[in-house]
This record gives sequence, structure tokens and C-alpha cells, in this order.
Amino acid sequence: MFRTPTNPSRLRSAFAMMEVTFHAAVRRVRKSHRNAAFGLMMNIAQSVLFVVLLYLVFDLLGMRRTAVRGDFMLYTMTGVFMFMTFSKTMGAVAGAENSTSQMMKHAPMNTFVSIGAAALSSLYIQILSAGVILFFYDVVFNPITIDEPVGALMTLLMAWIWGMSVGMVFLAARPWSPNLFGLAATIFQRLNLLFSGKMFLANTLSTTMLAMFWWNPLFHIIDQSRGYVFLNYSPRFTSLTYPLKVTLACFMVGLLLENFTRRHASASWNATN
Repeated sequence: MFRTPTNPSRLRSAFAMMEVTFHAAVRRVRKSHRNAAFGLMMNIAQSVLFVVLLYLVFDLLGMRRTAVRGDFMLYTMTGVFMFMTFSKTMGAVAGAENSTSQMMKHAPMNTFVSIGAAALSSLYIQILSAGVILFFYDVVFNPITIDEPVGALMTLLMAWIWGMSVGMVFLAARPWSPNLFGLAATIFQRLNLLFSGKMFLANTLSTTMLAMFWWNPLFHIIDQSRGYVFLNYSPRFTSLTYPLKVTLACFMVGLLLENFTRRHASASWNATN
């Protein structure tokens, strides 16, 4: 009934925020399906289906000779895992609770907790799915060897951070026009489906073709990941510096836009938009 006002330290406030983010992330993981294991299996099935479809496309079009020397299925998986991590994270963050959501009426909840929970839940599911698929393929079909596992994991995290940064921009802009920015987010995801470069190696593309993909940070991330995974491939036309700079720029734009939206947004917008 009576509460004694306290002034928690910054460290205590940080731990409290981390605790709230953890519980919100667990809630998002379980929200997709009542059975968490079934939800994970559905995500694994999506990734496997994507890998199989790409494998069939390569085989039917006779494009396997353009792939890197090594395990062709692993070559396909690198592109799929990076794209799925980016796409799922972007969709989760862009669709998270924003400043006009009913969840923001609860005192511990804020948009940063919502963003962190959406991003962490997506990262958890994608890493677990990739680990299960790689383990199953290694045990059942063909033993795999990753040249630099730490570098490969780093590129996966970069795809995750890139997806989170883009998702933050769309999340902050969504209250102003939900339909418009929802459509823009969908279009951006479809563009990455075409221009992510998961089916090509940058070293094998002509100058004209390379210009069509070079603008996309995900193209650089996927190409660099294959340089870490395969011993026989050294990326010459891509780098991690470009996606890092673009990610930081989008992250700062997302923070500024979210702060501006939070100060001016009204809960009544949900009833009119």
C-alpha cells in the first residue's frame, strides 16, 4: 500500500533493465507458439526448406561450378543463415511494441526493452536453428569443417546487428504512418532477398553485376562469411568496414527517430491509422 521512494544506483538500474529485457525476450520466444520446441522446429523447417530450394536452383541452372571449392551444401547454408538472421531480426524489431503500444503503460516497460527483447529472441532462435541444422548435417550426411569459426560467428552477429538497426528505423517511423512504413519494410526485405548475394560469389561477378549488389551491406556480410568458412576463398571486392559504417549510421538514425517519435507520439494514433 505504501512505498518508500528509493534512488537506485546506475548499476542497479542497469541490472533491472537487463532483467526486464530478459523476461520480455522469453515472452517473445514463446509468443510465436504455445510450445516453444514446436516454434523452434518451424524455424528450422523454414531454413531447411530455403537451403533445399537454393540447392535445387543451383543444380537445375547448372550454377554449381560457380560456387567455391568445398562443401556445396555448406556454401548454400552460409547464405541462408545470414539472410534469415537479418530478415527475421529486422521483422521482429520493426514489429515490436512501439511508443503508442499498450505495453508502454507498464512502468518497467519502454521501447528500448521492446527492441532488445525482439532482437535477442530472434538471435536466440536463429543461432539455435543454425546449430541444430549444422549438427544434423555433420552427423547424418557429411562432416563439415569451418576454417575460422570465430570469424563466421562474427559475420552472423553483424547480420543480426544490421537487421536490428534497420528494424529500429522502421519501428520508430511506423507510428507516423503504419501502412506506408509497413509496406516499405516489406519491400526492403524483398530487395534483400534478391540482392543479398547468397547465390553468388563477389569474386566471380563482373563489374556491372557487382555494382548491382555492392550497395547492400548484407552482400558484403555474406561474402565475407564465406571467406571465413572456406579455406579456398578470399573475398577481394567486399569488406566488413562498409556494413559496419552503414549499420552504425542506421543505428544512430533509429535512436534519434525513436526519441523524436516517443516525445511526439500519441496513443490515439492507433485509432486513426
